[in-house]
Amino acid sequence: MKKERSAGAVIYRKEGDNIYFLLLWYPAGHWDFPKGNIEPGEKEIDTVKREVYEETGITDLEFIFGFRETIRYFYFRNKEKISKEVIFYLARTNQKDVKISYEHKGYEWLPYEKALERITYDNSKDVLRKAYNYLKSIGEI
Repeated sequence: MKKERSAGAVIYRKEGDNIYFLLLWYPAGHWDFPKGNIEPGEKEIDTVKREVYEETGITDLEFIFGFRETIRYFYFRNKEKISKEVIFYLARTNQKDVKISYEHKGYEWLPYEKALERITYDNSKDVLRKAYNYLKSIGEI
């Protein structure tokens, strides 16, 4: 079975006392975080920076180290079963404007509860819950 590794980020920004999370709308119809395949020889964090820039145009990222979550799942591509591992980091930005790539149909900045409702997959919802709780534990929210 083929294996793939990706890295991405739960990206948030603050506006006053409010916090918003960035979600991307993928052509397959689901809502999720920015992420992409780790290239040979590339470090996870470098993948995150590259993919976030390619998919959103965001260059202003402040990583909240201490948060790193991994999800695993299977999917099919051309009738071949693929084992996928995605590592998520947590990052803050002050950059509100997003320029999505051809890989996406749209984006939204949403408060936690609405982001939790919008995310399509349960494993990504779990990542958001953990990120939110981590931000609360460190006094960021």
